[in-house]
Amino acid sequence: MSTGSGEPIRVRVVEVGDETDTVRSIRFARSDGRPLGTYVAGAHVDVTTPTGITRQYSLYSTPDDPETYAVAVKRETSSRGGSVAMHQLAVGDELTISAPRNLLGVVEGATHHLLIAAGIGITPMLSMARWLHVHGRPFDLHYFARSAGEAAFLPLLQDRCPEALHVHLGLPRSEQDAVVRAAVAAAPSGSHAFVCGPEGFMDKVEAVACEALGPEHFHRESFQASESADQSGNRPIEVTFEGATYVVPADRTILQVLNQAGADIASSCSEGICGTCIMTVLAGVPEHRDNVLTKAERASGELMTVCVSRAQTPKLTLDYY
Repeated sequence: MSTGSGEPIRVRVVEVGDETDTVRSIRFARSDGRPLGTYVAGAHVDVTTPTGITRQYSLYSTPDDPETYAVAVKRETSSRGGSVAMHQLAVGDELTISAPRNLLGVVEGATHHLLIAAGIGITPMLSMARWLHVHGRPFDLHYFARSAGEAAFLPLLQDRCPEALHVHLGLPRSEQDAVVRAAVAAAPSGSHAFVCGPEGFMDKVEAVACEALGPEHFHRESFQASESADQSGNRPIEVTFEGATYVVPADRTILQVLNQAGADIASSCSEGICGTCIMTVLAGVPEHRDNVLTKAERASGELMTVCVSRAQTPKLTLDYY
């Protein structure tokens, strides 16, 4: 896992397109004309939408192309306006994005990459599939969608990597389990599995993949916060950071307290879904409330997201990640 940092990047929309009736692709270039730079396949960026809301979108563009980044946005009628505003962007409009950041990424040393996507979850898998294909690395991509008309980028995938693509259209949920189990069972020893899609779908894949491959060989990405943890049981905790100790009251987050004290901890979503505020745990046991860390990372006790997570122990000692 890697995280991006630095000042927000001012970008200009250079291309828009409709991939399905509800998914729009948007391509950015730097407003000052300089290259954006390459990124690691599977990365996402924080986008400050025209309504001022910050949202995370996976990059589907070619990772080795330094000139432009591209995202795909599904219009959600139940959203707070972020996706609707993104669909209204036109060529020439400007906004700000973060540097690319990875919660998913190609694993050096993996014998095989098993990519599993559902719906708009295809976006990070597309960039990974393109990179793996170009660099001659073995992979399989299983793509679940309701229909061909709702499967964004399907023609591109069919053209670029047909031999690795397995498309599952209109498959009832009751039949998805068998397909996922067969895909995982067919993965060679030393494979790593990756998933992005609706939460319930990812939970299903995670259970199968962790059992067969081990939690350290499973990776998922979620940009949707789970139900907020019950805050009524929160208790004050002591957090030591850079030699100073701070009391975090029950009604405040570790992130709020440390940054108020002068720490420079980057943050974005404040919902435990983007990974910006991950910190290293030097002592104490975190109580994880995020949708970012993998089971293996949680079990290690070495990382936590300080925007939402708290502690099982009265004290924590933290450091920058």
